[in-house]
Amino acid sequence: MSKLLDRILLRLIPWLGYGVIRGLRWTMRIEGVNSKAPDAFWKEGKNLIMACWHGRQLMMPFVYQGGKISILISRHRDGEWIARTVGRFGFHAARGSTTRGAAAALRHLIRSARAGEDLAVTPDGPRGPRHVVQLGVVALAKLTGLPILPVAFGASKKKIFRPGMVF
Repeated sequence: MSKLLDRILLRLIPWLGYGVIRGLRWTMRIEGVNSKAPDAFWKEGKNLIMACWHGRQLMMPFVYQGGKISILISRHRDGEWIARTVGRFGFHAARGSTTRGAAAALRHLIRSARAGEDLAVTPDGPRGPRHVVQLGVVALAKLTGLPILPVAFGASKKKIFRPGMVF
């Protein structure tokens, strides 16, 4: 990909992603299930680590009811698009993963937790295996003292597109 096209996409995709996510929001009714647990923490001024599987977090900007949050996002190009998109929702990004930048991302998350922010991670890691918790989220909980709260977004009616499918 040319550098010019890459720069254009880097500016365009986050705005498009933000618009698509906000547009999708208007097509659905969101209902919280078992939301008393995080609400109790936030009412007491406590923070937590939200753990959400890959592929289950698209609408989380509309579900999250806490204060500030730092989200672990990979350093890859698509991670940059995601970081900029969630930034439009007011969320912070800690950049890194088990394969690149893990130590820097961990330090960022620890600083964020100490500053009173919630943390969000995908515990199954960038390379999987899918829906198998990796040790990083457990280590993060141990280092920060924050509890891990599993969260997800699901839909009763949905259309799943194959990877690479043009729509």
